[in-house]
Amino acid sequence: MSSDVNKLAGIETSAISLLRRAVELDSSKRYDEAVTCYQEGLQLLLQVLKGTKDESKKEKFRNKIQEYMARAEELKTHVQQEKEDGKYHEQIHIDSGSLGNSYEKLFSRFLDERVTCVEIEDPYIRSTHQVYNLLRFCELIVKLKCPVKEIKLLTSKEENLQAQDQQHQKLGHVKQGLQKHNIDLDIQYSSTLHDREIRLNTGWVIKIGRGLDIYKGVDKFAVGFCDFDLRPCHETTIDIFHRKNIKENK
Repeated sequence: MSSDVNKLAGIETSAISLLRRAVELDSSKRYDEAVTCYQEGLQLLLQVLKGTKDESKKEKFRNKIQEYMARAEELKTHVQQEKEDGKYHEQIHIDSGSLGNSYEKLFSRFLDERVTCVEIEDPYIRSTHQVYNLLRFCELIVKLKCPVKEIKLLTSKEENLQAQDQQHQKLGHVKQGLQKHNIDLDIQYSSTLHDREIRLNTGWVIKIGRGLDIYKGVDKFAVGFCDFDLRPCHETTIDIFHRKNIKENK
């Protein structure tokens, strides 16, 4: 019995944490993220309600669930309307040295079952750690099992021929690895590219001030070398838009 009580208390703590985060995101006008946190927190709170015997507590939980559910639905409608009107804009500021900003944390909510094509424009996918950044992002796409058929990369070439050959080889290895997951990596180069953004066929446009290169370097045996949620970041800003008119990739 005590183990069940402890388990329920743990679920309640997680629910409260998620819902507090949802309110923070809501206040910061990061509405799409807020909806996700509201939904996840509500799922946990419903579990707590189901396992609670005290009627006064159950009534309290019911009221909170109704309150948060109403706000989540209101935000969903608002976000959808802004997307329809082509007015959606969300901004995320990442502070220097901050943690908890893995690609999964930042981008997974956009990589859903409708995404079939991803376009990446980043002039700095050249050095080894930058190619690793690209690989990490591609791994996220594979991990989330998005039905992506093609990733289009537009980047710039290294300055000297030897470095260009090494860059081409590294990107070639990434391409070969993705082919095993039935994803084609189309690599193009531009000498005038400056913008850094990711575009999805579902209409999402993600502009990142530093491109994929948002993480600071750490020692190979330091905490944060493998797990990007534990890797300190450079300061940057991410702007997220949604295009009204989108092309469906067949």
